[in-house]
Amino acid sequence: MQIHVQPMTLPRSTQISLDATPYYHCVSRCVRRAFLCGRDTESGKDYEHRREWIESRMHKLAEAFALDIAAYAVMSNHYHIVLYIDTKSAN
Repeated sequence: MQIHVQPMTLPRSTQISLDATPYYHCVSRCVRRAFLCGRDTESGKDYEHRREWIESRMHKLAEAFALDIAAYAVMSNHYHIVLYIDTKSAN
């Protein structure tokens, strides 16, 4: 029996193909039940103040890296962002 093990990290050149699509859905999440924003019902702590900072940071980084944000959602322990790679601005 042969087992194929996928490496933990791959070079971007093998993950992104602008010929296939300029749109990419990215997700980032917290671990160990940590809260990104919103109210932690167990501890009672409120992390809602982080939401505005996260959204602002997304927009600043998109400008710096020639990306357009097509859509995003910031949840209590993760966020989704759909990015459009603007090759005209990058060149």
